[in-house]
Amino acid sequence: MSNLNSLSLPGRPQETRVVVAMSGGVDSSVVAALLKEQGYDVIGITLQLYDHGEAVQAKGTCCAGQDIHDARRVAETLGIPHYVLDYEQRFASAVMQEFADSYLSGETPIPCVSCNQKIKFKDLLQTAKELDAAALATGHYISSRRGPGGWELHRAVDAERDQSYFLFATTPAQLEMLRFPLGNLKKAETRELARRYGLSVSEKSDSQDICFVPTGRYTQVIERLRPNASDPGDIVTLEGEVVGRHDGIINYTIGQRRGLGISAAEPLYVVRLDAERSQVVVGPRAFLRTSKVWLRQVNWLGDVPFDRIPDTGIEVEARIRSTGIPQTATLINNDGAAFVHLHEGEDGVSPGQACVFYDGSRVLGGGWIVRGEPDSALALNEADETDALVESAPAG
Repeated sequence: MSNLNSLSLPGRPQETRVVVAMSGGVDSSVVAALLKEQGYDVIGITLQLYDHGEAVQAKGTCCAGQDIHDARRVAETLGIPHYVLDYEQRFASAVMQEFADSYLSGETPIPCVSCNQKIKFKDLLQTAKELDAAALATGHYISSRRGPGGWELHRAVDAERDQSYFLFATTPAQLEMLRFPLGNLKKAETRELARRYGLSVSEKSDSQDICFVPTGRYTQVIERLRPNASDPGDIVTLEGEVVGRHDGIINYTIGQRRGLGISAAEPLYVVRLDAERSQVVVGPRAFLRTSKVWLRQVNWLGDVPFDRIPDTGIEVEARIRSTGIPQTATLINNDGAAFVHLHEGEDGVSPGQACVFYDGSRVLGGGWIVRGEPDSALALNEADETDALVESAPAG
């Protein structure tokens, strides 16, 4: 292994071409600077993912017009080639349209995961290969390292910046070529490096919103993509009693209490979104508690093949939300229908979100949430109608 360079690749840095995904922010800019300083043959690529003509006035979002300009300026400072690739159509069909459809089906999607999975770590990796690059480096706060069974994904040193939840869908094949130079750095250290390199983005604010929703009002984007997104419907109790009207299920999320516009003897929460009937289903808070979470399209990064997990399951730590704390859970592959049993339970589990598995710092993969099975016996009865669908959902 002594003949490998700092990116765990054979050969000297000067003989190793690396493509850096440059978003125009401080993190990816520092990655390009670090690799350039180490002597690598660095090429910067920025993706134009949507009509940046509309986005140049948007602050704090990635891949907007100003960000493309910033990435170009950094590349000029470093003296590296820089290219802007037009991925608008691909992004619109693979991410934005899916985002809208997911909301219309009653889910709460995470478009950043889809973007990494279907654009950055797929199409951009292919572009890097076509440029004869040995690696694609990004500014994500996560680590990868060689393990006994191949490349492993690990949480970042900076827990507040860790992005492992959003990268659970990274495949073993992609990990072979991906590199994350910031995984062992704190954000403050990254900014200090940007200042030392004299980068114009050293004080630039971090991205806060979904890149194509710069205002944070995702309902506006969905209504533009799907004009019928705000069709009204009934707000009903678990027993089917109509207690109010809603102005589109896209305006509601699982666990929501405020803004329902209904009166009741006890506080009511959104416990389910029934897209087929255009209903917002409400119930007591107890019906939000979930211990059993069904999953689809599981991406597995563990050493033991997923189909060889014992019938009794394996112990993992599971994270239901990007800001949540992982909790002990049992992961079970039930004849192709995967689920996790959360030992402590979770409130307000939303279909369309992700459940990510860990073993200490190591990311074991994750899957998309089909639904949470409420702990309440009554809620379980209400959910029986979807059992057949869940049990037929593929695990990978």
